[in-house]
Amino acid sequence: MTALTSAGAAVALAAGTLVALGSVPAQAAAGATLPFTSVEAESATTTGTRIGPDYTQGSLASEASGRQAVRLTAGQRVEFTAPRTANALNLAYSVPDGQSGTLNVYVNGTRLSRTLAVTSKYSYVDTGWIAGSRTHHFYDNARLLLGQTVQPGDKVAVESTGTQVTVDVADFEQVAAAAGQPAGSVSVTSKGADPSGQGDSTQAFRDAIAAAQGGTVWIPPGDYRITSSLSGVQNVTLQGAGNWYSVVHTSRFIDQSSSAGNVRIRDFAVIGEVTERVDSNPDNFVNGSLGPGSSVSGMWIQHLKVGLWLTGNNDNLVVENNRILDTTADGLNLNGNARGVRVRNNFLRNQGDDALAMWSLYAPDTNSSFDNNTITQPNLANGIAVYGGTDIAVRNNLVSDTNALGSGIAVSNQKFLDPFSPLAGTITVDGNTLVRTGAINPNWNHPMGALRVDSYDSAVNATVNITNTTITDSPYSAFEFVSGGGQGYPVRGVTVSGATVRNTGTVVVQAEAQGAAPFRDVTATQVGAAGVYNCPYPANSGAFTLTDGGGNSGWNSTWSDCSTWPQPGQSNPQPDPTRNLAKGRPATATGSQDVYTPGKAVDGDANSYWESANNAFPQSLTVDLGSSYAVRRLVLKLPPSSAWGARTETVTVLGSTDGSSFSTVVGAQGYRFDPATGNTATVSLPAGTNLRHLRLTVTGNTGWPAGQFSEVEAYLTS
Repeated sequence: MTALTSAGAAVALAAGTLVALGSVPAQAAAGATLPFTSVEAESATTTGTRIGPDYTQGSLASEASGRQAVRLTAGQRVEFTAPRTANALNLAYSVPDGQSGTLNVYVNGTRLSRTLAVTSKYSYVDTGWIAGSRTHHFYDNARLLLGQTVQPGDKVAVESTGTQVTVDVADFEQVAAAAGQPAGSVSVTSKGADPSGQGDSTQAFRDAIAAAQGGTVWIPPGDYRITSSLSGVQNVTLQGAGNWYSVVHTSRFIDQSSSAGNVRIRDFAVIGEVTERVDSNPDNFVNGSLGPGSSVSGMWIQHLKVGLWLTGNNDNLVVENNRILDTTADGLNLNGNARGVRVRNNFLRNQGDDALAMWSLYAPDTNSSFDNNTITQPNLANGIAVYGGTDIAVRNNLVSDTNALGSGIAVSNQKFLDPFSPLAGTITVDGNTLVRTGAINPNWNHPMGALRVDSYDSAVNATVNITNTTITDSPYSAFEFVSGGGQGYPVRGVTVSGATVRNTGTVVVQAEAQGAAPFRDVTATQVGAAGVYNCPYPANSGAFTLTDGGGNSGWNSTWSDCSTWPQPGQSNPQPDPTRNLAKGRPATATGSQDVYTPGKAVDGDANSYWESANNAFPQSLTVDLGSSYAVRRLVLKLPPSSAWGARTETVTVLGSTDGSSFSTVVGAQGYRFDPATGNTATVSLPAGTNLRHLRLTVTGNTGWPAGQFSEVEAYLTS
């Protein structure tokens, strides 16, 4: 049972911490500022088959963004509504093992002469030496310059030409024109590099680097093939015309154990041919050291084992504004001795191990940080992992859809090898957002939480401050404290302050290690099974003490049977008939205008709103209520401000229990919204209605040529 003590005047309850909600400090937005906008295939129009959601390790849907995707067979298509001005498309997809093919691309119904090549070559990775792993890495990314500019609301479709293709997500980007050669730089083509990709440009790159010491090596637009890695790279800038234009094809770009530093790598792509994970091979963009005072920015890094595997002296290295895609292992690993390294504003998708990691092997990583990165779909291990180190910060990152053997964020004393430097000083974990993170660990036969503190090989004695965290739709628990090596080492020095937990599958706190932590201003809604699981692992190794610091709400129950694991949604209490079932639930739409995204219609704030793509009726908003409910009443709202003139929206209400087959609940009717009466409309649903997925299809709006709702509320009472 949980041992919960009271701090100050806060009220302490056995096994939970539940008093009035306190204020949470303002914080920066989580994630990177990206040059593209992503659209999920499952929210687009399709003639294919939607798959998922699914959280089962080894399934195709479980590795998809949002745990859903769309499967196409010959002649079937997905049609996206362009969310922004764009002249380029990147598509995340999967094809069956051993197959390749193409997708036709259409813009507003006109087929482009260019096709998008798809292949399984870089997918279906097996790592049998990693306990608990299964065949994984099902998805890949392919990109295409469209040859024209599409506008917001335009229709961009991809169509299978024969091969079965599962489409996950499309990234729409407006790519700037290619940059020109910097004055005084040495072009690799002047040293014999072949921009057609036919010839071997390795020696030309080496010669250009030697000639440009203290200056810049210029990589013009083109495709360049390098057949062996570069070394001796120091006091030089390697610069391309942009990562859509200057492309280096190699599986080993820089491999060196030391460097005098001052290396600047920027604005080109390095795309490899790594199809398996062989840990003894340096199949990395950077393997080793760039030296002090270096930077990597504006890069597109794809189809390698690791993006950056950093050892030796990389003091004050800055890694920023990069895309790292489809690596068979880590995206970036600070492999000991990193001092003052800043990794910020990067986008990582489809890593085969930790997307971002600090591993304090041989010497501690110190005073280094991961800030404002966006990480999605690491399909083995964690989104972000800190294995030991001193005075480390993980701030304002957005991590989504971890799949197996990992959490969204892990702070751990798992050493893997010796000599290892455990966590020390202050570990700051602040302002992070975790979405659908955490997974079953088949080695433990129990879940891993969205955010995990792990005394795996030794006690955690550092100061670990976890603040201003948002955890949404974790399939299992939100916070986990565990000694994953099974030795029962304690977790101490942790403080959790200012967290919002929504729709966690099992519990808010999964405590399995001995130790203690105060919690304050932690609020939870839609908790799947119970507020707290507090059962020592191994048994009788000591309980975890939760101290109520005040301001906690929504997780006042405890899982009582330590002989069983709570399953997602198990023993979920009957819903309060006065509760808005739609608040905070996942929402998708056929289209959105600018920042007026679907989630604004279920965020509980009547002043924010969803607006569909304009001049493109019909438009639909769909809310997943999480379970099937006998919904009897909907309340639809627009912002109450008098600036919103009265209007009538024509709305059809549809429902589904599985998210695939929808039926009409209430036929198309006009609903009047008038700020003089609160700008709300009530929709009564007929007796016998039972739905999980609520869809509102808007076919008209007298006030604006789009669907608009500031809140969609669903109630059990009529």
